[in-house]
Amino acid sequence: MPLTRRTALLGLTAAWSLGSVSMALADPVPGARIAPGARDPRFVVIILRGALDGLSAVVPYGDRDLAGWRQPLLPAAPGQPDGLLDLGGFYGLHPALAGFHGLYQAGELLPMHAVSAGYRSRSHFEAQDYLESGADHRLTSGWLNRVVGALPIRRDQPEGDALAVGLSMPLLLRGPAHVGAYAPEAAQGPSPDLYARVAALNAADRVTGPAIAQGLAARGFSSQALGAAASGPAGGPGAFPSLARAAGRLLAAPDGPRIAALEIGGWDTHAGQKRRLDGPLSQLDAGVLALRSGLGEAWGDSVVLVMTEFGRTVRMNGTGGTDHGTGTVAFLAGGAVRGGRVGGTWPGLAQARLLEDRDLDPTTDLRGVAKGVLRSHLGIRQATLDGIFPGSGAAGEIGGLLRV
Repeated sequence: MPLTRRTALLGLTAAWSLGSVSMALADPVPGARIAPGARDPRFVVIILRGALDGLSAVVPYGDRDLAGWRQPLLPAAPGQPDGLLDLGGFYGLHPALAGFHGLYQAGELLPMHAVSAGYRSRSHFEAQDYLESGADHRLTSGWLNRVVGALPIRRDQPEGDALAVGLSMPLLLRGPAHVGAYAPEAAQGPSPDLYARVAALNAADRVTGPAIAQGLAARGFSSQALGAAASGPAGGPGAFPSLARAAGRLLAAPDGPRIAALEIGGWDTHAGQKRRLDGPLSQLDAGVLALRSGLGEAWGDSVVLVMTEFGRTVRMNGTGGTDHGTGTVAFLAGGAVRGGRVGGTWPGLAQARLLEDRDLDPTTDLRGVAKGVLRSHLGIRQATLDGIFPGSGAAGEIGGLLRV
């Protein structure tokens, strides 16, 4: 069963998984017809699973304390070969984010620095659940599912059944809406990442190690390919851009879905971070550009929220990586975004300013960023926003994020 527009337009629509990247789509107004000249906004959430080091993605090179904590992790200065992409004299984008830099220059990218949601867990499992639940505890539904439920449904046509295409539906989009499931045959086999992990676990065993390696080699897996799978996002370097382009095309269709959730792994950089971040950042960069290409003219009324479960420590550890932290960076991208600047309040990296003497101190609540987008972009009322993010009364919506 191919991923066609028809299979992706049935109510709370589709999920598609390829390695460590996947996509889910939702149609809040199935069968609706948009009047000529009326707004027809799209909203996309991209989850970076594994905790992005915000200090490496958007580097505050103008902070005099930065180099003392992590000099070996820093790219060259702006203007140097493979150097940072300058964002106005204090911040610079990682060199792998050249597409993001182009969006920034076009006023369509707004990095929000020193952000975190309301929870303070450093457990991937707990934090991802809270990030997707929209609360400081795990719920059985996700905040984006509650967004879909809050939008008006125009019943020009009867609602279709919901369909999930893939191996899982992210908690972010789970909720009261009935969702069926179908896994394409190609998605049912083990990913290269799983093979790589099995090989790594058995590498030291004199019996199983060589046998597994020979078996994988016979099936066409090289040691180089397995090493890449183990250290970066699964599914190959083009997996996420391909998925994002498909999402854009579905969202661009006049009768297509209007809300999408995508995810990409590979951000847990405890060791060798400087080398390992290039791959995931390049995939993210290419993916957002592919999403823009797929959306076409609809990009002009689209907002993409890129978020991760928490940041990483300010200090570099002994293996050239960083450990689980708190404050990080989020991104807003899209034609509806008032970009070309870096948002948030910078707390500084002096030792006295670190959270618990180790983390970037968050000064902006991610829920406030999401509320600001949902209110301005999708027209969701304040009272409803507090229900979408339970217990978030102290996190007021942040205004001025969008052009509208």
